[in-house]
Amino acid sequence: MISVRRLKTKFYPDPKRVIARFFMPGAERARSIVNKVIQLSEDKVHSILHNVFENFSERHRKISAIFQNHYNQVKTILEQELSFDPGDISTERMLLIGSYFTMEYSIESAAIFNPCIVEDPNQEFLVEGERRVIVSFRATGEGHISSIVFRSGILTKENELIFRPVDQLVEIPDKIKRHVYTKDHFIKRIWLVLIERKSGLEHKGAYKKIINSLMGELEDKFIYGNLLGAIGKYTEGRDLPFQDRRVIDAIERVADSHYEMEFSLDTALSERVIFPFSLMENKGVEDVRVVRFTEDDGAVTYYSTYTAFSEHGILPKFISTQDFRHFTVKPINGEYARNKGMALFPRKINGRYVMLARLDGVSHYVLFSDSINVWSTDAKKIVEPEHPWEFLQVGNCGSPLETDEGWLVVTHGVGPVRRYCLGAMLLDRHDPSKIIARLEDPLMMPNEEEREGYVPNVVYSCGAIINNGELIIAYAMSDYASSFAAVPLDRLFAKMQKR
Repeated sequence: MISVRRLKTKFYPDPKRVIARFFMPGAERARSIVNKVIQLSEDKVHSILHNVFENFSERHRKISAIFQNHYNQVKTILEQELSFDPGDISTERMLLIGSYFTMEYSIESAAIFNPCIVEDPNQEFLVEGERRVIVSFRATGEGHISSIVFRSGILTKENELIFRPVDQLVEIPDKIKRHVYTKDHFIKRIWLVLIERKSGLEHKGAYKKIINSLMGELEDKFIYGNLLGAIGKYTEGRDLPFQDRRVIDAIERVADSHYEMEFSLDTALSERVIFPFSLMENKGVEDVRVVRFTEDDGAVTYYSTYTAFSEHGILPKFISTQDFRHFTVKPINGEYARNKGMALFPRKINGRYVMLARLDGVSHYVLFSDSINVWSTDAKKIVEPEHPWEFLQVGNCGSPLETDEGWLVVTHGVGPVRRYCLGAMLLDRHDPSKIIARLEDPLMMPNEEEREGYVPNVVYSCGAIINNGELIIAYAMSDYASSFAAVPLDRLFAKMQKR
C-alpha cells in the first residue's frame, strides 16, 4: 500500500454551536400560549423578557430580531384566530410571544463529517507555497438533521493545515425568493412530484384540470410572487377537496426547490450554517461536494452538489456561490438526476459540462450535458466493482482534480462488513469516459481510531485538493469526526495500474 501521512488536525462535534429555530407546537397549543402571554401585565412581560435576554442574548446574534421574526410567523399562522388586535400590543410583548416559539438546535451535537476542501476565493497575503482553503462539512444534530458548515484555514508550504479559531456564534442566512420560473418546465416538475408520491396517475384527469386552471393565470415566465397570487386567487373562498390540496402541495414543493440565501456581512465563515430551508430537504442537506468551476471566459463560480433529503425521498441539488456569503439553490433536473454522489468536473470538456454519478447505486458513471442543470441525454458506465474491498459498491469522493497525467478522482469502495475504504483512478483529460489507470488496493482504510464512530469502519471524503506535489484529502472518520491526509502525487501515480 501507499504510505499516507495522516495530519494531526481533527474536527469533533461541538454541542455548544446552536441556532435559534422556529418552534411550532400545533395551532391549539399555540393559541393557548399566545393567550397566556396576552394576559400578563406589562411589568411581568418586561421581567420575563429581561430574564430571557440575560440567558440567551450572548448565544445568538440579534436575538431580538429572531424573536420578532418568530412572532410574525406565528401571527401569520393564527391570523384568523387571534383574540387580540396585533396593533395594540407592545414590542416587548411581541418579542416575548416570539421567544415561546423559539428553540435552540445544536447543529453538530452528533457529528461533523464528510468534509470537502477547496481553494478559497481570497488568496491574498500568503507566502509562496501557501494556499488559503475552505472546508465544508456535513454537521448533524438532534433527529439526525444535517446542515452545511464551513471552516477556513491555510495550507502551509509543508502541507500542514492551520485553521482560524472557530466562532461560537452561529447564524442561518436570510432566504430570498427571486427565481424566474418557466411555465412548461414548472408543470413537468409538478407531475414528477405527483408521480413520485404515487398519486399522479390515479386522479390524472382531475389533476390536469386543476393544474391548467391554476397555472393558466400565469405568464410563460413568472416569479414566486406571481405564483402565490395565482394560488391565492384559486383558493379564495373555497373549501378545497383533497385533489386540489395535493396539487397545490406539489406546486409549493416545486417552487420551494429554487431559492437564494444571503448571510450578514458581519458573520465569519465559521459562523455560517446552511440549515434545511425547503420542504424538499426538511430531513437534511447531505454530502456537499464543492468544486471551483472555471467558465469558458475565465469567470469562477463555486458549485456544490448535495443531496436534499425529505420524507418523500432524495433530490440532487446545486448550490452556487462566488463569495460563500450569497448562495443560489436549484434542483438538478433530468433522467439522470437520481441517486446520491453527483460530482461536477471543474470545467467544461469539449464544450460540455461533465459530471460523475452512480446511477445504479453500484458503479461509476460519467454524464455529459449542454446544460448544467439538466442531465438526461448522455451517460456512460466506466467502472464496476472489481476488487474484493469494493465488491458491494463504488463511488466518487468529490469532483475530479486536473493533473498533467489526467483527471484524478478519489473514490470509495464498500467491502466485507460494509467497510468503506478510499481508492483512486485517473481519467483521460480529453475524454473522461476513458480510464487511464486505477489503484488495485485501497489508498486508505480505517485504522483502529478511525473505525469507531456513529457508523463503524468508514473512511469517506467529499473532496480533496492538490498542493505542492501532494494530494490533500479531507475525510470523515466513521460518520462522526473529520481529519486530513496527504499523499505524494508521484507515488500515487506510480502505484496505479495502467488500463
